[in-house]
Amino acid sequence: MTDTLASGVEPQNNQHTNDEARARLRKRYAAETRFKWLGAGAVVLSGFFLLLLLSTIVFKAFPAFHANELTLSLDLSAERVDPDNLTGNNYDTIINDALLSLFPNVEGRQERRQVRGLISSGAPTLLRQALQAGSLTPGGTVEHALPMDDFADLYLKGLLAADSTETALVAPDRVTLDGDDATLHFSDDRLLEFAREAGGLEEDGGTLRLTTGAASLIAYLGEGAVKLAEVMPDVDGGVTARGSVLAPVAKDEAGPVRLRVIATPEGERKISDREIVWIDQLRADGRTASAWNTQFFFGGASREAEMAGIWGAVVGSALTMLVTLALSFPIGVAAAIYLEEFAPKNRLTGFIEVNINNLAAVPSIVFGLLGLAVFLNWFNLPRSAPLVGGMVLALMTLPTIIIASRAALRAVPPSIREAALGVGASKIQTVFHHVLPLAMPGILTGTIIGMAQALGETAPLLMIGMVAFIVDIPGGFTSPATVLPVQIFMWADFPEPAFQQKTSAAILILLGFLILMNAVAVVLRKRFERRW
Repeated sequence: MTDTLASGVEPQNNQHTNDEARARLRKRYAAETRFKWLGAGAVVLSGFFLLLLLSTIVFKAFPAFHANELTLSLDLSAERVDPDNLTGNNYDTIINDALLSLFPNVEGRQERRQVRGLISSGAPTLLRQALQAGSLTPGGTVEHALPMDDFADLYLKGLLAADSTETALVAPDRVTLDGDDATLHFSDDRLLEFAREAGGLEEDGGTLRLTTGAASLIAYLGEGAVKLAEVMPDVDGGVTARGSVLAPVAKDEAGPVRLRVIATPEGERKISDREIVWIDQLRADGRTASAWNTQFFFGGASREAEMAGIWGAVVGSALTMLVTLALSFPIGVAAAIYLEEFAPKNRLTGFIEVNINNLAAVPSIVFGLLGLAVFLNWFNLPRSAPLVGGMVLALMTLPTIIIASRAALRAVPPSIREAALGVGASKIQTVFHHVLPLAMPGILTGTIIGMAQALGETAPLLMIGMVAFIVDIPGGFTSPATVLPVQIFMWADFPEPAFQQKTSAAILILLGFLILMNAVAVVLRKRFERRW
């Protein structure tokens, strides 16, 4: 477009080509450009937060997929294990004796209890199950790996006492031992600097006392270890350090000292300095190993973090979803077909349609209250059962499936119905032979949305008791069970640090379950998809 005619005469009406028009055009283009960039920015920001969320969950969940095991020399001789009565043997004593044999110098009731705490409390049960399954044979001494305690496992994964550093010091001039106390004499005074940085309290004469609020200083001399309690300067320029022996130290130890500084004070950690030294010793001996955490994938619920598994919740979710699908899909599709194809258009059907639309927006906990009142209190159906959970979730999913199914049926061109009726098909034949197959992809899309919403629901299931602590794997639709969202909710409330990783891992399992369920529905939808 130009504002000048070929003859060079200015047009009389140039309101679309003058300077003001060009300014308005530039302003509109600028607004479109800003809108485009704002939209792109919103997409990028959403993608960033989604990536941040997924990466956070994956990184937190990754440690839960592996667990550390401790290999012990177990005495399964005939004096300890009766092959004819495997459930009556004292497996606790067998494991404790094998564990204490690794630390012959440990004495005292409290220390022995700490040693026994390195192994999981569920280890005797796993040992009995291994004997019953035939993977272990009674008789003689066998090497067998058992799961470690959750705090020992977290330490080996680097999630406890991770703020530690190591420094090499010159060998001490003299080592003096007096029972569980040790005195080390060093020629240089570098240790004073470490003690001061660790938060040691300075007393008269320059002595630095490492109290419970200070960082831990552990001096490793060969295979021995001493936790330093005070460091004092000597008159000749060196320093003298005193502390308690955590691992036996040789008097004539002449090698360099490895000083480990753990910034978090011992009182603020879930693992003591003594346990750290023992675990490091076991790791150096090659007795610890990281293995695939089969207990997490195939075990049931447990109060012990290292024994807690997700399989019970997975089975409970699968059974609950089967009940939900078996009830909501045929009822929802049948209701949609009737309302869309056969029901007369009057006030009653209009009232029903309005209520179905409103039910889709009702909070899910209301369906839980309904299930509690009707299914449990009236029909006396079993609590915490997948049957009742599926029925409650079916009530919640029905409006979504009905609305989506009606929209899919309405989207089928009228020519399909007219053609079927024109060749003599009945109304029912027209709907079930022609309209319904063409609407099935849309119906399955609505079913996917409804089932995905049902899989992630927690509130209605809490009302019918599916928050109960269920240890066994559910064996049927009426067995006590829990579901994945409730299991995640329960683990997130436990104070043990190991449950944080298991919570993230369970979220990944839930997402995987959802993707698998949707993949099946997408395959079915593609199979029914038709083009016209």
